[in-house]
Amino acid sequence: MALTLFTVKEHKTAKHRTLRNSCTSYRKYYICHMARIQTNKEVSRKDVILKASASLFREKGYKAASMRDLAVKVGVEAASLYNHIRSKAELLHDICFDVANIFTENITEVEASGHSPIAKLETLLRFNIRQMTDNFEEVFVADREWRYLSEPYLSNYQNQRRIYRRRFAAIIEEGIKRGEINNIDASTTVLILLHAVSGIESWHRSKQRISAEQLEENMLTIFIEGLKRSSAAAK
Repeated sequence: MALTLFTVKEHKTAKHRTLRNSCTSYRKYYICHMARIQTNKEVSRKDVILKASASLFREKGYKAASMRDLAVKVGVEAASLYNHIRSKAELLHDICFDVANIFTENITEVEASGHSPIAKLETLLRFNIRQMTDNFEEVFVADREWRYLSEPYLSNYQNQRRIYRRRFAAIIEEGIKRGEINNIDASTTVLILLHAVSGIESWHRSKQRISAEQLEENMLTIFIEGLKRSSAAAK
C-alpha cells in the first residue's frame, strides 16, 4: 500500500481544503433541500406560503412578522419565497380577500335559499362559527390585521365588510317583520353576534375545552333562542 507523506504545511493545506469542500457540499445540500416547498397535487406552493403566513401573522402580528420569519416557517431560503410571491403585502391582501369572498359567497347562497329568516340566521351563524374553528388563522388575520392593507385595497375591504354586515342585518330585520325575531336593533345585533364569534379565539387558547361541535351547538342555543320571538310575545 502506498503511503502519502505530507509536510506540516501541506498537511494543513490539505486539511483546510477537505473542510472547505465539506462545508461547500453541506451548504449546497442544505440550500437544495431548503429551497423545496413541501406540497402535493391538491395544494400549490403559493397555498403553502399563504397558510404559513396566516399562522405567522396571527402569532406575531403583520407589522412585526418578517419575510425571514416566514422563510423559516415554510422551510426555505428567504430569497426563494419571491419565486412565488411579490411581497408581504400581497400575502395579507390574498388572506383578507380570500376570507371576505368566502363569506360573501356564503351569505349570497343563504339569501337565495328561500328559507325563513330564523333558519337563514342559523345557517349564517353556523358558517361563521365553523370558519373560526376550522380556518382560525386565516379568519383571525382577516378580522384583526386588515387595517394594514394598502390603498385602494383597504377601502375596498372596509366596504366589503360594511356590505356584509348590512346584508346580515337585513335578514334579522326581515325576521322581525315576520314576527320570528324579537324587536331589536338589527345592526347592533349583528355587531354583538360577530364579536361573540370572534371570541372563539379564547376557545383555541384553552387547554381544557369542549369539542368544536359542542361549541357550535352551545353558541347557537344562546344566539337563536335569545333572538327567537316567543309565542307569548307574538300575541
